[in-house]
Amino acid sequence: MEGLSRKEVELIESLEYEHKQFFTSKDIDTLAKNKTQRYNIIKSLLKKKRIVKLNKTKYYLIPFKAKEGSWSEHPFIVADEACNGADYFIGGWSAGHYWHLTDQIPMQVDISTTKRQGKLKILNTRLVFHRTSPKRIQSAVIEKIGEHPFRIITKNKARKWIRSRR
Repeated sequence: MEGLSRKEVELIESLEYEHKQFFTSKDIDTLAKNKTQRYNIIKSLLKKKRIVKLNKTKYYLIPFKAKEGSWSEHPFIVADEACNGADYFIGGWSAGHYWHLTDQIPMQVDISTTKRQGKLKILNTRLVFHRTSPKRIQSAVIEKIGEHPFRIITKNKARKWIRSRR
């Protein structure tokens, strides 16, 4: 690939070979000599838009087959990985659309979590984080997209939420 160093190409190839689209900085320790080199590789790949930062420690790899650096992943999978698979659930219009309660395609994914709040744009997906209690998180159900699990509110709670918005 043009514009990538030998070390960056080696890193991307090894992650793709291991089928690691989502990875942490510790996953690339074997290729870097020290923390400084690891930091510089990550910083360079972020600048070249070959990886996307999801949270403090987790990144998403844009595969080689994405020539221009644009790629898409299902928003629920991105939300699950951004929250490290725990202490969250997907709600709002996204949950209503998932449960086929509305035909409206949501413009954002509403995520209720105990850890963070605010807005984040990752891979053309707008994630909006809302604070909630651990008790509400326990009532979420686990569904799957392909082989990847994610947490979402129940169909009845999504129905109640949609009715409250009309």
